[in-house]
Amino acid sequence: MLAAIVAGPLSASGVQVRAAARARGGDRADALTVGRALLAHPLPAQLTQIRCEHSGTHRICGLVVSGVKFKHPLDRRAFLDEVELLVRGAFAVAPLEEVDLWTTVPLDAGKGAVVSGDLAVATAATVFAVTVPRDALGRLDNQLESDRDIYWDPAFEDSLAKGKPQ
Repeated sequence: MLAAIVAGPLSASGVQVRAAARARGGDRADALTVGRALLAHPLPAQLTQIRCEHSGTHRICGLVVSGVKFKHPLDRRAFLDEVELLVRGAFAVAPLEEVDLWTTVPLDAGKGAVVSGDLAVATAATVFAVTVPRDALGRLDNQLESDRDIYWDPAFEDSLAKGKPQ
């Protein structure tokens, strides 16, 4: 994450544009707040979507990260460091109950494939996922180190271990 800080902050207007383009969900205000905070410095992996929802007192935020075309090589440790930075950053700026983060890679649906509606074929696959309730934030380091309650696609995890993400 030091590389993101060394690269310097983005302009306030640039951050706002990026946050607005990625904000989704019923709680757009929280999505924008989280987006502005997380996108203030360049990230090695692209944060493609920030989706915040709330129902009553429950507030949840989903972060979607691209698992391809990293801005610089990421090994497994660097990837988990970025996951931790994003999750902690979201909790730091919004009154969230839970943060879900998943990483996706594109799938080739094939020429002429139906990509929406009842007959749609998948166009992306989830290769990493973690759910972090606020009350478990203090144990996030241990959760990431132990792989407890984390989904890893074996090929994606292997590509990070070899330093050659998809």
